[in-house]
Amino acid sequence: MSRQNKAVKTIKCPQCGAPSIWGPENSNRPFCSDRCRLIDLGAWANEEYQIPADKSEDDYSTGLDTEEQQFTPLRH
Repeated sequence: MSRQNKAVKTIKCPQCGAPSIWGPENSNRPFCSDRCRLIDLGAWANEEYQIPADKSEDDYSTGLDTEEQQFTPLRH
């Protein structure tokens, strides 16, 4: 029984755009290299990536009205 060669799936590295192998043989996936993976990790550590938050007037974490929130240490 012969083994069939599977096509190697490649994607663009999210950091540099170079081709990156998407498979178990690439321990850095989705990145192309350890360097690109560490650059991305450093960006997360430096808080360069942020998830947009919906700014609402109500702060439901304290249970207080907007006028009362300025006097509580729990205000976010």
